[in-house]
Order: sequence, then structure tokens, then C-alpha cells
Amino acid sequence: MRSVVVLTLTGVLSQLVAFVYRVCLTRLAGAEILGLYQLILPVYSVLLSLTSVGLTTAVSNLSAWYQALGNRRAVYQVRGQAVGLFFLLALLPCVLLGIFSDGASVYLLGDARTRLGLLLLIPCLLLTGTENIHKHYFYGVGKVCPAALTELAEQILRAVLVLALVWRLAPKTAEGTVGAIVLGMALTEIASALTQLVMFRRALGPADRLPGQAPSSRELRRKVRRIALPLGLAALLGNLLSSANAVLIPRLLVQGGMDQSEAVSAYGVTFGMTLPMLLVPTAFLSALGLVLSPKLSQASALGQRKVIRHQVRQAVGVANRILIPALALLAVLGSAIGRSLYEDPRAGEDLPLLALGVLFSCWQSLFACVLSGIGRQDTAAAVTLVEDGLQLILTCLTVSQFGMTGYAGAFAVSGLVGAVLSWRAVSQAIGLTLPVFDWFTAPTLAACLATSCGELMETVLCRATLSPLSSAVGGLLFGLLLYLSALQAMGVSMTHRRE
Repeated sequence: MRSVVVLTLTGVLSQLVAFVYRVCLTRLAGAEILGLYQLILPVYSVLLSLTSVGLTTAVSNLSAWYQALGNRRAVYQVRGQAVGLFFLLALLPCVLLGIFSDGASVYLLGDARTRLGLLLLIPCLLLTGTENIHKHYFYGVGKVCPAALTELAEQILRAVLVLALVWRLAPKTAEGTVGAIVLGMALTEIASALTQLVMFRRALGPADRLPGQAPSSRELRRKVRRIALPLGLAALLGNLLSSANAVLIPRLLVQGGMDQSEAVSAYGVTFGMTLPMLLVPTAFLSALGLVLSPKLSQASALGQRKVIRHQVRQAVGVANRILIPALALLAVLGSAIGRSLYEDPRAGEDLPLLALGVLFSCWQSLFACVLSGIGRQDTAAAVTLVEDGLQLILTCLTVSQFGMTGYAGAFAVSGLVGAVLSWRAVSQAIGLTLPVFDWFTAPTLAACLATSCGELMETVLCRATLSPLSSAVGGLLFGLLLYLSALQAMGVSMTHRRE
């Protein structure tokens, strides 16, 4: 529970830091610059999934395995194998990106102003991969505090450095501004990678004094590949589909009648302003997943199906009691908050559809975590690929005609399909019937009361000459209080339902 609390608190704080950072960056650089920056992030995600996603999981699992056996020398060797494989995997993509950055910016991303940012992604990739390998050692052996706190410090340092560089350098071109943003990221990763390396060595001690017998390099490589290869391939395919979806959106907007600058700006508003605001309430999900999955794995190994059903029912119930009211209130009051914070009248557009998409995606992620915990990783990966593929198809069919509203609809529909498929796989695997009242009816009814009264309170506060931001925040807090009261009246608390 201490690990859950630490991860949740640092996750929430990281989300808030990232949210404030995006608000400041938008005010400083503008929505178009934010859109260009968002265009290069899918490339970053694809390269990380290709080179390090599977390796970090392998380091986490094998570190836990050898630590339990008291073989700390093997833990040190696992880290060495993972770092070596990472640089081997990253060599070719980095060289190709450096050589063909011009063509990638024009033909792949559709905007030549992303070239400098793509070039600066190379050191970012190498540093981030090294940092993540060391960080997942701490997750594997259960020492979450060092990794969580350094991640929060990294978020703060990145925000300060990027904003300082953009403000101080004041680049004359959009390409230079995007380059300054990625340069700030790279400088932050230098500090983070060095910090994680020092912490790793201090945690293990000198390599020549570590207890245990070092396994052969061939055996270690086989174990690392067995874990990393399937996970890396699944992550790569998923990121390729998501990246194709993101890259196509500005082009589809241009086909629908927008010019390039307007299309990139609209893309930046949705992905750089509205969606990050909706993702703030989801910060606890990663902590929940890190704790839930090993618990389910342990119960599955012991054949405790009743325990599995209880844990799943409780975890999803708690998640829904947080996500449903938070996203409902943001769907109603988020437009005023977004416009006030970002100083852009388009911030908060399509909020109801996007909020539904975020909720459905959270359900799918939770059920995927359950499937992974009970040994059905292949099913979870297949559902994720189906969801991403459907979203890509729907985006191509709707965005050119309906603009970003078409994307919001595609996001919601594909998320719902992914959630339904994941739930069906979970229910068949563990024999759990759908707890309709506990998961949906109670939080939804309470959220409806909260949103209607919260919107009314916002109107009252606006008429009392408060600012739009203060009125929306006041309505949000009033709605949350009513939500908690309504749950109690129905015999449901935030953590369980009273029988």
C-alpha cells in the first residue's frame, strides 16, 4: 500500500507539473508550435518501443527473480546485457534518422519544420533508454521511492529548462522553437540518466564484491530475449498504429479544407491542450496497475479464482468511482478552465466525446492489466492492436469531413470496442459477472447530480462577477462534494460498497 500511495502521489504531481508546463509553453510559443512538437512525439514513442520497451520489462522481471535468490551479481549482469542490447538495437534507427531526417520531416510527418526536432531526438532516445533500464531495476526489486521521486524531479527540471530555453533563445522560426523544446528534453535526460546510474551503483555496491554466481552471457541473453521480444513487438505495432493515426490527422484536416498552419494548430489544441487536461485524473492508474498485476499473478499461481474476482471487482470499482465523476465534471466545466489557462478559445472543444474516449481507454487499460496478471498477455496485446487499428480506420474516414470532432468520435468508438473486448476476455477467464450497480449505476447517477449542480454553481459564481476560471473551479469542487454525498446516500464509499 505504501508503494501504491507513493506512485499515486508522484504520478498525480507529475501530471500536474506536465499540465502547468503545457499551459506555459502554449502561452509562450503558441498552439501551432505545440502541434509541431506533438507531431514528432510519435516518432519518439515508436523508437522507444523498438529499442527499449521489452528490455525494461526484462530488467524488472529478472532483477526481481535474481534478487529473490540473493544473486546480486546476476542482477548487475542483467543490467549490462540490457544496456548492450539497447545500444545495438538503437544504432541503426539513430543512423537512419540522422541521414534521412529531411525526408522524414517532409514526407513522413508532412512538415519540414520538424527536422531539427527529429535530429535532437537521437540523443534523447539514447539517454532515455539508458535511464529507463536503470529505473526498472528499482521497480523490479520493489524500491519504488527512488525511481518515482527522480521521475517527478525530471518532470520539474524538464519544464524549467524547456521554458527557459524557449524564452531566452526566442527562436525566430517555428523549427528553431521546436528544436529548443527538444534540446531542453535532451539536457534533462542527461541529468536523469546520470542520476539513475549513480543510484543503481550505490544500491548494488561494487561489482566485484557482489554475492552470487554470474550466469553465462548466453543464458542471460536467452532469458532477456524471451521476455523482451514479444513485448517489444506488441508495443512496436501498437505505437506504429498510434503514430500513423497522429501523423495522418493534419494531412486529413488539410484535405478537408484547412491550410497547413491551421491544421497543425488544431492538432496541437486537441493533443496539447484538451487531452492532457482530461488525463490528469488518470494519474493513479499506473500505480494501480503496478500493484494489481503481481497480486493477480500470485493468486493465479495458487489457483485462487475467488481472490482474483474480488481483487478485480474492487480495483475496477475504485477506478470508476474516481474516473466517472472527474471526467464528467471536466466534460461540462473543462471548456472554461481550458480557455482561461491556455488563452485559446478552441481549448476544450469536443470535450464530451474526448472524455468518453479517455474513460473507455482507461477501462481497456485496466482490463489489459488484469489479463497480463493472469497470464493472458497475448490476448491483451491483440485487443490493443484491434483498438488502435479501428481508431486508425475511423480517423481516416471521418477527420477530413468532420475535422477534430471526427477524431474525437473515432477515439470514443474505438475505445469502447477495446473496453468491451477486454472485458469479455476477462469475464471468460476468471468467471466474473458484470457488477453493474457497483461499477456503473452508482457512480454514474452520482456524477449526473454532481455535473448538473456543478454547472449551476458555475453560473451563479459567474453572475457574482468571479472570473471564468474561478467560477469553473468552484463549480468543480461543489460538484465533487455532492458526488461524495450521493455515493454515501446509496451505500457506496470511494473504496468499497457496503453490503
